[in-house]
Amino acid sequence: MKNLSGNNNSDSKILIVDDDNSIRDILGKHLVERGFKVFEAEDGIQAIKILQTEAFDVVITDIKMPRVNGIEVLKFAKENYPDTEVIMMTAYGEMQVAIEAMKMKAYDFLLKPFSFEEICIRVEHAIEKRRLEIDNKAMRLQLKGIRSKEIIIGQSKALMDILELARKVAVTSSNVLITGESGTGKELMAWYIHSHSLRKDKPFVAINCASIPTSLIESELFGHEKGAYTDAYQLKQGLVEISKNGTLFLDEIGDVNIAIQPKLLRFIETGEFRRIGGTHNFFVDVRIVAATNKDLKEEVVSGKFREDLFYRLDVVSIHLPPLRTRKDDIPLLVNHFIEKKTSKGSNKYLSEASMNYLKDYDWPGNIRELEHVVESALIFSKGDCVHPGDIPIKKDNTAKILPVLVDYTITNNSDLSLDDMERIHITETLKKFNWNQTQASRALKISPKTLYTKMKRYNILKEE
Repeated sequence: MKNLSGNNNSDSKILIVDDDNSIRDILGKHLVERGFKVFEAEDGIQAIKILQTEAFDVVITDIKMPRVNGIEVLKFAKENYPDTEVIMMTAYGEMQVAIEAMKMKAYDFLLKPFSFEEICIRVEHAIEKRRLEIDNKAMRLQLKGIRSKEIIIGQSKALMDILELARKVAVTSSNVLITGESGTGKELMAWYIHSHSLRKDKPFVAINCASIPTSLIESELFGHEKGAYTDAYQLKQGLVEISKNGTLFLDEIGDVNIAIQPKLLRFIETGEFRRIGGTHNFFVDVRIVAATNKDLKEEVVSGKFREDLFYRLDVVSIHLPPLRTRKDDIPLLVNHFIEKKTSKGSNKYLSEASMNYLKDYDWPGNIRELEHVVESALIFSKGDCVHPGDIPIKKDNTAKILPVLVDYTITNNSDLSLDDMERIHITETLKKFNWNQTQASRALKISPKTLYTKMKRYNILKEE
């Protein structure tokens, strides 16, 4: 394998496969001048070996070669590295083969003799297409998050100190562990760190480790090869691969099964991973931000969490305080939620008595609970002004909120806890959609994974 280095103005890797030394040399020279990292292979067998050791953005391969031809290289690349674009080089008499190659998802083909300037332009277009597809995958994952791109609201000293620390660590590549009670905004803080980092234009991919069954989390993280197990009908890229050069947010990291932790540790230490059912390693550069509402030190002592993994994650620690310790931020948060939950031009507002009523509450569910209470109060209030009687919080300091109303009525809700209300709400929504979890999660405005977690938490089972 021959590796040529360029001006280092691009991290894109190109593999040239041709049994003609002169074509490899001239084409490689032109691509290096453009700043690409160029590798060469003199035939299909060597190309397949190289593909198993390096991740490439584009493969440029001749079709007609001894032993293993370019079609076999294309087939191997697309089956194992679907994001890698392949450009075929062909002579005029091989046009029918080139057309078949396009059906096999080759990006493009060029007739010999060709302009080296032209092929450089095609390579740049292929790289742009690959980046867009990867970004789209990451974007679809980001859109599943309910808070990914909201701004952080508040002006308390505690919050300002945390944001200052977050900005300082954001510009480094250090791993970050975010701790805090449920509902304090850990995913939002992870997004804040990413958006202030040098990786802000790269993918931000989040995974809730508690919402994925233990048997599936390894596949979600690292992907699997076609045929790796019974239902693996096609190759699947893992989230670590999709988040290449960006940020991978591991939410609820304390819930990762102890059996998966060694593989996660190895990936964090080396950047290397292997798909389930695979035989070779891949490398990606990813920044890890993790979050938990558990005390990981106690989890280490109890044997539920590896100590070495804890220290790899806890390079920089950011603790988010509960809302009850930063009540001065409640008015700002309330106004933000009113603006978010009402239509443009709405005149809804909270009376001073209502605001004081909210400040007197301890908020065990933190900011997430406050948002749901504000939403319910806006629905229950009859006029523009929200009065204390419109706020669904019981005097015994237990909220009885309804996150999103559907077309059913719950009577005597003053005797129900927050968990009771949520359990009933989810159950009734599932019934409404005949237990179709996809439709129910859409109606509830939560992800299917979050719905699965809540069903497991409340032991909600389909009625026979």
